[in-house]
Amino acid sequence: MDIAMIVCSLVLALMVLVSGAAKLRKSPQIVEGMAHVGVSESQLPLLATLEILGGVGLLVGFGPKILGQLAAVGVALYFLGALIAHLRKRDGVALFAPAFVLFVLAVVTVGLQVNRS
Repeated sequence: MDIAMIVCSLVLALMVLVSGAAKLRKSPQIVEGMAHVGVSESQLPLLATLEILGGVGLLVGFGPKILGQLAAVGVALYFLGALIAHLRKRDGVALFAPAFVLFVLAVVTVGLQVNRS
């Protein structure tokens, strides 16, 4: 169980750190995608900060168990918000899938973090 938790936490941390960095760089593809769901360019630094904090929390959370658990819950809630934004726009699978995959990975990571030894 701990190996699965480590792998899921590492993959999720890497993905949110890369995503957060792209938001900080204001990558044109990210800016366009976020505008599509109603997020303004001025909100990107806040969202990037939340993702980066979640990723760092997952990495640091290999030590203090509670930090890993809280970081995983925070990332899951972040991507729940992303899912809601896509649902409100009635997006198709191509636009919806990345947020859905990250949400599922985050929920799995929460479960593994909570049940870690």
